[in-house]
Amino acid sequence: MARVRATDQAPDQLPEIALGGPAAGNGLPAHPPAAAVGGSPLPPAPAFGQRSIAEVLTSAAASLGVPGFENRLNLPAAKRICVVLADGLGRSLLKQKTAHTPFLRSVLQSGQGQVPVALDSAFPSTTAASLASFGTGLSAGQHGMVGYDVLDPDQDRVVNMLGNWDAGVDPQKWQPFPTVFERAAEHVDVTTVSLPQFSDSAMTQAALRGGRFITGTTSHARTGAAAEAMAGAGASLMYFYVNELDKAGHRHGCQSPQWEHQLEELDATVRRLNASLPPGTTVLLTADHGMVDVPESQRIDYSAEPALLEGVRHTAGEPRMVHLYLEDGRDDAAHARLLANWRSRFGDRIWAFTREEAIAGGLFGDVRAEVAPRIGDVMIAARDSLALYDTRRVRPTALEVVGQHGSLTKAEREVPLLCFKADGSKAPRA
Repeated sequence: MARVRATDQAPDQLPEIALGGPAAGNGLPAHPPAAAVGGSPLPPAPAFGQRSIAEVLTSAAASLGVPGFENRLNLPAAKRICVVLADGLGRSLLKQKTAHTPFLRSVLQSGQGQVPVALDSAFPSTTAASLASFGTGLSAGQHGMVGYDVLDPDQDRVVNMLGNWDAGVDPQKWQPFPTVFERAAEHVDVTTVSLPQFSDSAMTQAALRGGRFITGTTSHARTGAAAEAMAGAGASLMYFYVNELDKAGHRHGCQSPQWEHQLEELDATVRRLNASLPPGTTVLLTADHGMVDVPESQRIDYSAEPALLEGVRHTAGEPRMVHLYLEDGRDDAAHARLLANWRSRFGDRIWAFTREEAIAGGLFGDVRAEVAPRIGDVMIAARDSLALYDTRRVRPTALEVVGQHGSLTKAEREVPLLCFKADGSKAPRA
């Protein structure tokens, strides 16, 4: 079993997205990377066990005194914690758009002691992988949700890990480990506040099961429900999910007025939580991944180029992090030819690497034997503003998506962590 490689590399040293295409100033780290692939270094592995999305709920549980968890993020001891996860809120975007976030800006300016201000997403930097790491405290190589859609070796078919699970996949067998919520619920009140459609979704069953589930269709309804639920509770852990940013980014782009409007709504939501949760409640704000905009001209149908599919049986993943599964019996030479074809076509615009190189580099953390075949034999990760599609298996509307994520660039994989105490000035009485 491959072991995760620890790194002391700070998030600010991760590679930036090179929006101008291949260029010398692409921000690659100067000191040793996680792995070298065909002469092109991969960025460092996520800091699993130290400073990643997998440490948020586990540290929160530890700060509440729940046994069996470690407070790796140095959170302050607390009686109540509300963790807000804003889908798609990359740290670089939050830093760019502070004019739209007066409340969050004030939190940032106040400081948060030894609590880190930035975390790594899981790899790939996509919701299925990161939310599963968030919910279980494990790397993707353990929880098994290694992409947006991936190969199910038992069925020899590609299955979705987010909103359209295959009927032949049991979420609790695919991801068999107990969640943080299940473990913590034995000791403290555990509540999820989210949208109604996620209350019993396969994603929730797989990685976020446990505790009570409270729904609200609007942000106002959810903040009100959160305040009421926590007002009547003792020691408590709450998960508050916000998805509007991610939706606006995919449809309009993360540099659009629509995305900025949703960022303002998020700022207002967190401000309401600050006022309505019980005084002294620790509030954490984080995210599952960041986002970059890809122009229409750079959304490329690779299925139209036979050399890029030489020996390939299945394609999966997402446009910025493609999994390629080769036909049975293909040897190392076949892997090498496919890698060479992709590098010849895209050059320094991509990282192209094998499953073995990804595992050796720690990108998926520790990888269980059952999980390894779900990972592509060859993987292609975008380094600049590029999105790659197999139009034989995706709808034409997929090429209309503007904001995207999944790859290893800083903009996609670095997420914020804000920590503050709620003032509770408008908190309801128990």
